Amino acid sequence: MLLELARWLQGLDDVFTLFEYLTLRGILAALTALMLSLWLGPAVIRRLAQYKGGQPIRSDGPQTHFSKAGTPTMGGALILITVLASVLLWADLRNKYVWVVLAVMVAFGAIGWYDDWIKIVRRDPNGLKSRWKYLLQSVFGLAAGLYLYLYADVPAATTFYVPLFKSIALPLAGISFVAIAYFWIVGFSNAVNLTDGLDGLAIMPTVLVACGLGVFAYASGNAVFSSYLQIPQVPGAGELVIICAAIAGAGLGFLWFNTYPAMVFMGDIGALALGAVLGTMAVIVRQELVLVIMGGIFVIETLSVIIQVASFKLTGKRVFRMAPIHHHFELKGWPEPRVIVRFWIISVVLVLVGLATLKVR
Repeated sequence: MLLELARWLQGLDDVFTLFEYLTLRGILAALTALMLSLWLGPAVIRRLAQYKGGQPIRSDGPQTHFSKAGTPTMGGALILITVLASVLLWADLRNKYVWVVLAVMVAFGAIGWYDDWIKIVRRDPNGLKSRWKYLLQSVFGLAAGLYLYLYADVPAATTFYVPLFKSIALPLAGISFVAIAYFWIVGFSNAVNLTDGLDGLAIMPTVLVACGLGVFAYASGNAVFSSYLQIPQVPGAGELVIICAAIAGAGLGFLWFNTYPAMVFMGDIGALALGAVLGTMAVIVRQELVLVIMGGIFVIETLSVIIQVASFKLTGKRVFRMAPIHHHFELKGWPEPRVIVRFWIISVVLVLVGLATLKVR
């Protein structure tokens, strides 16, 4: 929106050409989302508390969580609103990738909102039935994957790349591309949701991974950088920098209220949407495997649940004291802030490892 205004004003003064730079608009998007989050946060929390939007607590969870009963949830709405506002202000709205990612964010956010609503109104910690949740996620995930395949501009946009090996590039047919896109979008949507179990645990890795993907998006959208770094060039992908920056700003603003002890929880409305957005952007910039590295915390949390369920069904024994794995460490006696910060540190390291693949090819 403001980019179009700046383009119109370029006829009056060359200073407005600065807004053509992704770096400047990215910084402004991050600051806009951050300021909006800090400004709207208290009002959103009060409104959620007024409607008694408290988070139901699992009866089989750590006893230290019982004191959190009644803490407002659905705070992820604050993140989505500020990201949406910031992106609409600073992104190039003629870019198809911007609209694809925003559509995925809104769609998965709507699923999360309905899930949270069931938990609050019916006081059911399980929320929306899993089969209906996965069905809705599948519909939107498949739709996004199909769109990205049908409207791919260059062969690189539908080629599967393996980090560290510049010579391995596998062209994907329609079914295989859509299947991979679906798996990453829906998979990471649920992975972030599983990670969102402690105060601030999910949002900081999300911010870090978004920043990492922003670097890949900037390089992929630039012919010079993509050629030098030997990564796939995807024209238009650079505009995702604005979305990544907005997520970083909104996430940090939300963390202001979500840090231990949390004044508000993200809820499924935020976790499902943010995870799906990360998966979608990774598919667009053709860095699916790099997302697995950078989002390793989300992957580990998901694998811990799969291992726990499989082990119990096959042997009747549990591998972890409780899954997801962050609860395992809580039950071992780690204070909640220690679990959170150590997971953050691991996430920083994994994002740096993912960024290192830019040059090691």
